[in-house]
Amino acid sequence: MLDAMASPGERAAGAPAPLQAAAPRRSCLTVPGSSERFLAKAAAVPADELILDLEDSVAPAEKERARDLVAGVAAGTDWGGRLLAVRVNGAASQWAFADVIEVVTRAGSRIDAVVLPKVASPAHIHWLDLLLGQVEQASGLPPGRIAIEAQIEDAAGLEAAGRIAAASPRLTTLIVGPADLMASLGMRSLRIGVPPPGYPGDALHYPLLRVLVAARSAGLQAIDGPYAAIGDLDGLRAAAVSAAALGFDGKWVVHPDQVEVVNSAFRPGQEEYERAEAILEAYEHASAVRRRGAVMFGGEMIDEASRRLAQAIAARGRAAGLARHGGG
Repeated sequence: MLDAMASPGERAAGAPAPLQAAAPRRSCLTVPGSSERFLAKAAAVPADELILDLEDSVAPAEKERARDLVAGVAAGTDWGGRLLAVRVNGAASQWAFADVIEVVTRAGSRIDAVVLPKVASPAHIHWLDLLLGQVEQASGLPPGRIAIEAQIEDAAGLEAAGRIAAASPRLTTLIVGPADLMASLGMRSLRIGVPPPGYPGDALHYPLLRVLVAARSAGLQAIDGPYAAIGDLDGLRAAAVSAAALGFDGKWVVHPDQVEVVNSAFRPGQEEYERAEAILEAYEHASAVRRRGAVMFGGEMIDEASRRLAQAIAARGRAAGLARHGGG
């Protein structure tokens, strides 16, 4: 982990991120930082991660008040052991440095991560890494206490996603920011998180896959952005199921009613989970007892690649609280 005052370093591809990255992050609820009512209710929402927002959901005239409010709420609320993050304003904005300094100084012992929006280059991550180290040192926090989650929201950030993913040992997560990204690319849509009509295919597939590949190459989690149509739970479910099938770890939500839909989409089904555990068990017996690297299982040949696929699904099932029927 970085020394608090050292120059930001880069993590080698595939090197492990901080422990926080391993925590389940199926549903990530964003809460407007200027709303005392929403902030007061947030701790009761069963999302895996709560993100107190100082950026797009806060009007410019409310930025300073929201910063003070979020710092106080973050420090003084029992979050039930769930992940807590604060989304600051973008590195190029006039508010970013004060967001980081005040929130981390006042609530750094309670915050797991800072979400940095509109990350267009590794330099943005380097800036936040260095500033976090300075604030941690001044506040008596352990070096590297606060993780970074980077939001990819424009063409420049998408092009640089691989370099961004390797920019800091603090980085745990890449997040797709669909609204700004779609605007940056010129997509003809007015619906956040919904592919534009008229294109014969999924116009969001390439951006999603590029961010996913960049995240996995650096050992990071990958999170899909929000689906803004709060009342369209069927549309949300379809989007979440698609992102989960592609390999994403979770999805942002903007309303409590969206949480269970997203949690369910990213939770393996019981049958899928049971099969994954059975494959792991069969492969362990084959390799350790029979000393064979490939065996038949349920009419299908399984080997080390099968084990890796099963391990990922089993890990997600365990994180979601699933258990094998009969206690096996």
